[in-house]
Amino acid sequence: MESISLFGLGYVGAVTAACLASRGHRIIGVDPNPLKVKRIASGNSPIVEPGVQEMIAKAHTDGLISATQDPAAAVAHSDISFISVGTPSQRNGKLDLSYIRNVCTDIGLALPRKNSLHRIVVRSTVLPGTTESVIVPAVEAASGMTAGRDFVVCFNPEFLREGTAVADFFNPPFTIVGTDDPEQTAPICELYRFLPARLYETALPAAEMIKYCCNAFHALKVAFANEIGTVCNSIGVDAKTVADIFKSDIRLNVSTAYLTPGFAFGGSCLPKDLRALTHRVRELDLKLPLLESILPSNSEHIERAAETILSLSKRKIGVLGLSFKPGTDDLRESPIVHLVKRLIAEGCDVQIWDDNVALGKLIGSNREFIESYIPHIGTLLRDDIRNVLGHADVVVLGTNSVAVEELRKGLHDDQHLIELNNLTSPLPKEAGVAAGA
Repeated sequence: MESISLFGLGYVGAVTAACLASRGHRIIGVDPNPLKVKRIASGNSPIVEPGVQEMIAKAHTDGLISATQDPAAAVAHSDISFISVGTPSQRNGKLDLSYIRNVCTDIGLALPRKNSLHRIVVRSTVLPGTTESVIVPAVEAASGMTAGRDFVVCFNPEFLREGTAVADFFNPPFTIVGTDDPEQTAPICELYRFLPARLYETALPAAEMIKYCCNAFHALKVAFANEIGTVCNSIGVDAKTVADIFKSDIRLNVSTAYLTPGFAFGGSCLPKDLRALTHRVRELDLKLPLLESILPSNSEHIERAAETILSLSKRKIGVLGLSFKPGTDDLRESPIVHLVKRLIAEGCDVQIWDDNVALGKLIGSNREFIESYIPHIGTLLRDDIRNVLGHADVVVLGTNSVAVEELRKGLHDDQHLIELNNLTSPLPKEAGVAAGA
């Protein structure tokens, strides 16, 4: 079992201390607040949280938990230091990292007295890049030592909810350990091997970001449900009935569908229905900023793609795939059509290939849309993909109508490939193929 010093005895720290002690690890709590230290030292919880008092009392009886205001002593008598101090918001929304900096300094000052490799586990919520740009330098500056050689830092976000924190600790959705050196952080991973959830080892920034991704999505769901409920109440629709039926769809609504970063949405339904809904919201004189922000957000994503392409300073563009999704010739509200129009407006020479799209076969509103939006579309479409590839300095892969690996093999060294559905995770630069972003 490990000896662990745990800095910060608030909600996260106290729960983590109690749960790790219950697994037989020896815990030394560290906090500048003498009342918290006194409570731990007497076998009592410094917080109100179901189950924590009982675990701390038992750990105290078993000699597995203690507390101190002396950081150096805690580091000296432990192999691992957990950092669970607060990172509150400043007035402008920026994180206040003063507490975490102070703890890093305290730990760093104690490290030179140790003869063994010390591991530091950051549990405090910080923005991506903070561990590498703030925490590691602070420990290095205080210790005069080098991370990765003299000590190890990893990031281990917590997913504890007040009121159910103990249950959340023992049954998390997953466990994340962000590290630059998986071999050196193996003892940290071992702390969590008993848990039923999957353990992910990732790069440090990804581990930091997943906490914000989860919290932002949870907040988004609450705000979305409340805004839909507001619309329902305003037009005399039973909001609970709508919500219950909505949640029963676990294929699309409550699922992993649509949650992979990619390109913008389009088609004949989503944009039209959002416009109708937000127009009705304005008629009702309601302020629903989340629903009203969806279409502008989608437009911004198309603009980011355009800027990525234009930043290459090439004007001959080949677009593979024009419809709003694979397997259809529907061009209505296709985000790729919007992108093509934007590139043409910037003076780009665009040629397009889509195996499902032939101008002569388009009928009805589908043809009316494309001819009104890009009147000369017929001069841009090519029947043979080879003509488009031969023309283009930049190849833009829209819908997944072409296998990416096969496409990459056919490009010349001076051609760039941008995969719209992978803009946020760019292709590696290989054999003359430039990453998309």
